[in-house]
Amino acid sequence: MLDRDLLAPNAVTRWAALTPDAVALEHVDGERWTYAELRADSLRWAGALASVGVGAGTHVATMLTNTSAAHRAMLGIGYLRAVEVPVNTSYVGRMLQYVLDHSDATVLLVSAELIDELEPVRGDLPQLGTVIVVGGHHLGDLSVETLLLNAAPIEPGAGPDPWDVACLLFTSGTTGPSKAVVTPWGGVLWQMWSWVPGDTLARGGALYNALPLFHNSGRAGFNYALAVGARFVFRDKFSGTQLWDDVRRTRCTAIALVGPMMALVYRAPPSPDDTSHQVRSVICGPMIPEVEDFERRFGVRVATCYGQTEIGAPVATGWNHGPWATCGRLRLDYPHFEVRLVDEHDASVAPGEVGEMIVRTAEPWALNLGYYRMAAETVEAWRNGWFHTGDAFRCDADGWYYFVDRMKDTLRRRGENISSFEVETFALEHPDVLECAAVGVRTALGDDDVHLAVIAKDPATFEPAGFVEFLVQRMPRFMVPRYVTVMDDLPRNTTTRRVRKNELRALGVGPATFDRERMVQTDG
Repeated sequence: MLDRDLLAPNAVTRWAALTPDAVALEHVDGERWTYAELRADSLRWAGALASVGVGAGTHVATMLTNTSAAHRAMLGIGYLRAVEVPVNTSYVGRMLQYVLDHSDATVLLVSAELIDELEPVRGDLPQLGTVIVVGGHHLGDLSVETLLLNAAPIEPGAGPDPWDVACLLFTSGTTGPSKAVVTPWGGVLWQMWSWVPGDTLARGGALYNALPLFHNSGRAGFNYALAVGARFVFRDKFSGTQLWDDVRRTRCTAIALVGPMMALVYRAPPSPDDTSHQVRSVICGPMIPEVEDFERRFGVRVATCYGQTEIGAPVATGWNHGPWATCGRLRLDYPHFEVRLVDEHDASVAPGEVGEMIVRTAEPWALNLGYYRMAAETVEAWRNGWFHTGDAFRCDADGWYYFVDRMKDTLRRRGENISSFEVETFALEHPDVLECAAVGVRTALGDDDVHLAVIAKDPATFEPAGFVEFLVQRMPRFMVPRYVTVMDDLPRNTTTRRVRKNELRALGVGPATFDRERMVQTDG
């Protein structure tokens, strides 16, 4: 079973004893906490929360900007064995009310600059008894700074065990209400960071990770750095233009990125300083087509994986990451995943065929414990004893897994299944396309026409008709988009900048959308 000393609060306790003066947490602007300081401070946070009734099992929501308060709150809540409910700081209105109500949060820690978002929905949250403002004051609510001044730190205890519930992490909810993934402490580290190559980060090294703690890669990345006795370096919000200056100044040896972040960094004009840094390792998911040039240009190595909040990362690469489109091979290390690709009846598909990835492991506390207050969805996801990811994959003869699509994003046209990912891959081969996203437009026949939204290098000179002809020469006819819309940007989530395809579908086609069929009719 997982070594409990790897769990974030316990890891802080361990290193506070072994290397008390080593820096554990550092903001790019200079704020630093040694392991000894972080432990003492987090125990005081735990004491402050205990003074308002928080204890083991209490659901504590945290709607905190990406400052050290979020990290210290995570540890303090962990020391108490309470359950954290990290809330996306972009949530407002009905979405905010739903998350706080569905999670049964009785205590909320909220950044002062976000308190106004709470007011319109507070009356619809009868179970929310205590609101604690961080970084300021609000009439009628408690201030965490005042609580910290007056509260005594809790007595050091054993800290959480792998089977204790650490948090409820909400999924994106693109096909219905967001689901709260019940995540044990044993799953926090394994969610997104146990897969990384063993020499990514060593004791005394430094990981740069600007992802917030309501994102599983930010939370698990923080735990990972603490587990190895390294330094976790962060900033309030990711900046592609500041990245290399940040890591030079803080002497980071590893960087965490997601695919859109990597693309943003790569798009910046080349500089003589591109290799002037101490970074050796970049952990990224997914990779970009130019990943090998990215490695040469910046003098780094890249590894990737496929993962979900619910299951962690069952397939991953090493530094020999293979083709850019792969997510890796089946992991053979702890927690010893089993993976299958199956059809709609859970029968295994033939080698090389596309199927839904399903996952399980015999190791306890490594995967999710279900969806909170969603028994039917939990049973459906875990049917036949395997967790169903909802993602379509194929696996080649060498064991490389390739993400094909979200099952719900697969289009069907004239009897043919179309992967939006493959449409986008072809489109990105055009020299004038910076980014794109493919979705389906329902037809009167009940199938889909392909709609491709494009961000062009120069919208003024981009010609959709010529672009479509470019695609006709490269992809199967049934995959060629009917509709092309040039956009300034795509609808995205605010954390990782991933495209929200549900919003893109809702936008539909408009007057500025190019329709290939009109072109064909005119030519004919």
